[in-house]
Amino acid sequence: MNPDLVDRLAPFRAEALGRGIPAEDVERWIGLARPSATLVTGGDGPVVGRFGGPLLLPADAPDPWFPLLATLDCAALPEETTGLRLPPEGHLLLFGFPEMTYYGGTAGEVVYIPGGTPVEERSVKYPHVFGEEGDGFDATDALAVHEQFPQQELRLAPDISLPHHFLAPSPEPGGETITLPGHPRAWDLAEVWQETYGAVAVDGPLHIGGYAFHECTETDPVTDAAADADEGRRHRGDSAELPAPDEWTLLAQWDIGLTGREGSTLHWVIPRQDLAERRFDRTHVSFFWNP
Repeated sequence: MNPDLVDRLAPFRAEALGRGIPAEDVERWIGLARPSATLVTGGDGPVVGRFGGPLLLPADAPDPWFPLLATLDCAALPEETTGLRLPPEGHLLLFGFPEMTYYGGTAGEVVYIPGGTPVEERSVKYPHVFGEEGDGFDATDALAVHEQFPQQELRLAPDISLPHHFLAPSPEPGGETITLPGHPRAWDLAEVWQETYGAVAVDGPLHIGGYAFHECTETDPVTDAAADADEGRRHRGDSAELPAPDEWTLLAQWDIGLTGREGSTLHWVIPRQDLAERRFDRTHVSFFWNP
């Protein structure tokens, strides 16, 4: 990892040591740091995509179920910046909508368009989201939220990420949660990161790679979303097993901040093997909100 990024963890290290956390535990926690890309809507960083804009899809691509949030230029998001093995060229389209789902349903999807693929502008009404003949979410509320979706260029700000959560799922179904393995001071270290995050990390609405987070710090949003994906598979009667929750990673996170969805978050998570194979059809999108 870029040493300059690791140096930015100095406020976290100083605060943790100041609270009496043993140095070896602090350094082991810092050893978990991952690079990530925070995408911002201002500043002078390179443009790597945009919020909103026209929906450009290959002619034979099916209509997406969810509205377009962002289009990302894969070539502008290298692995050393994101910590992810994204395709070296082409575009990723992030779709999603901030609404609760049930029975393991997804709140969005991802489409990868390889470089050089012909595309055309598509108009979609998204009946699954905005309602049609009584179907879908509350249409008035959904439209009010969608009208606030951002429409701006996204610029790159290299960032660094540490775990925000201090508990992991029990290895036994129905068992109690357990502290992160090998880190007896995980609770304290996650708390210090929460309190020093603003002095270390970049403030921006869209994060690519790194650790997922929301205001509930008891569990990892990625493993929770992966478990939801498996629940959805079983609810649909799909016999093809998904990778275990610890084999998934965060692809993207949107800190929403829209009127009517304050404090909510969308997480796009994907099996690591799928990412390596440039396969995005099993990406699962989870919505967190504590209104």
